[in-house]
Amino acid sequence: MKRRLATLLVPLLAAFSVQAQSTWPSQPLKFVVSQSAGGSIDIAARLIGQKLADPLGKAVVIDNRAGANGMIAGEAVARASDGHTFLMTSPSALTINQHIYKKVPYDTLRDFAPVTQTTSISFLLVVNTASPYKSVADLINAAKAKPGGVRFASAGIGNQSQLAAELLADAAGVNMLHVPYKGEAPAINDLLGGQVDFIFGTMPALLAQVKAGKLRALAVGQPQRSAAAPDVPSMAEAGYPGVAVSGWTGIVAPAGTPPAVLKRLQEEVGKVLAMPDVRETLSKAGADPVGSTPEQFAAFIRSETVKWGAAVKRAGITPE
Repeated sequence: MKRRLATLLVPLLAAFSVQAQSTWPSQPLKFVVSQSAGGSIDIAARLIGQKLADPLGKAVVIDNRAGANGMIAGEAVARASDGHTFLMTSPSALTINQHIYKKVPYDTLRDFAPVTQTTSISFLLVVNTASPYKSVADLINAAKAKPGGVRFASAGIGNQSQLAAELLADAAGVNMLHVPYKGEAPAINDLLGGQVDFIFGTMPALLAQVKAGKLRALAVGQPQRSAAAPDVPSMAEAGYPGVAVSGWTGIVAPAGTPPAVLKRLQEEVGKVLAMPDVRETLSKAGADPVGSTPEQFAAFIRSETVKWGAAVKRAGITPE
């Protein structure tokens, strides 16, 4: 009887999947962004969302819900059930929070269905152009001379921007003061205003200010130089080859979203990421388009969870 029931269910589920794909979307999509406007996730979400409107026949609404290191946005999407709400996020919300917070309002593997990794992002260590620090060595020497006197901003407690700076401090054997913000944009604003000394953040959110002469780039957070900023030395050149930090953005849906919907959205996003103008815009900002399948993104999330768990432990961040 059970075998017969299972046999009968297969064509029914297949029919449901086909129907879901053919009738979806039936309303505008909502990309809930786990960051304030102007951050690297927001930049990717707006660029992709604008290009999706034509092929999907529906507008894509960007809903910025910054705060709690992405947990506010994550919880909102985990509870959504309209089939049209998705989370555009970064490693913090999906792979880091469970290592730094005792209570996270969602389980990444249980409550979300991966859609696609959208970009891979370079990191950039920058200071205000009025800063006396002209190199990473200058920054570290100041931290050695006055422990806790050098202040670095981050997009939130446990955010990659904090972990990047903590890894540098650990490698250099110095103590620096962490100043967390609710997203990259307010952190960058205070760096521009001189309230903090540096940020080790995402290149898409910082490069425009560097090119405008408002911020000075000291290093890129990778072993080699970036094509988007060829004049900026790598962390290896700065003397810290072990400090390699890169980020990413990706889209996940609430668990239970029909596989056909996940596949359709992934395919359309992949087409957008393959557009020459989109690739050029992202590359110039320091982000490389990806467009992985849901299965590939799921495996990537699992590997990133292990990686950042080790980084949190190495940085000495205690769950709170």
